[in-house]
Amino acid sequence: MPPKKTVAKAASKTVASKAPAKTAAKAPVKSVAAKPAAAPKIEEKKVVTQRQGFKANEFVVYPAHGVGQILSIEEQEIAGARLELFVINFIKDKMTLRVPTAKVANVGMRKLSEPVLVKKALETLKGRARVKRTMWSRRAQEYEAKINSGDIVAIAEVVRDLYRSESQPEQSYSERQLYEAALDRLSREIAVVQHSTETEAVKEIESQLAKSPRRGVKTEGSAEGDADADGDMDEADADGDDTTVADEAA
Repeated sequence: MPPKKTVAKAASKTVASKAPAKTAAKAPVKSVAAKPAAAPKIEEKKVVTQRQGFKANEFVVYPAHGVGQILSIEEQEIAGARLELFVINFIKDKMTLRVPTAKVANVGMRKLSEPVLVKKALETLKGRARVKRTMWSRRAQEYEAKINSGDIVAIAEVVRDLYRSESQPEQSYSERQLYEAALDRLSREIAVVQHSTETEAVKEIESQLAKSPRRGVKTEGSAEGDADADGDMDEADADGDDTTVADEAA
């Protein structure tokens, strides 16, 4: 009998000594698993900041090309560094552009205009045309800068200033080119914002232009705003300047 009691005590001691060893083994496993959990959150925050809120399938305005659609967001390795890019498609121009997500602010890429801003642009079309009495080559540069600014109201101003009704003299070739470029940019954005076709957008633009004050009678001067200047003379000057520019280009 005495030997059995001794064995029982020894066994209980052995079990008791093993228990804390198991608890000690679990502690480091928990601390190791907790460390990598915070890393993905920082990464995700960085990606969202770089993309500036733009996402795939969204329509955007790229100043130099107008309205385009983000087809996808992809990664490419350039000079050993991984670069994230927006793949933007411009359907009408049949062109695809790749823009680094980190550079969208620098290039001026923006989201579509809000309906309130579109309304303001349409109201601008009803105003009186403001044609400066300066050389056509200088005015052409100003118009082109406005078109490529990506500002929908500035583009509407170009459309307003270069528009000619049927009762007015025809535009020169370069005037017509700039007018069509501005009209195309404006109508494309209005069509996407209003969920209509470009044809419908152009009709809306032309109906607003028709409400503007009578054209071809008076124009505004450059700095002084000389409202007594003869509009026909100004247009004749424009044609003359345009011929000079065309000859120089040739």
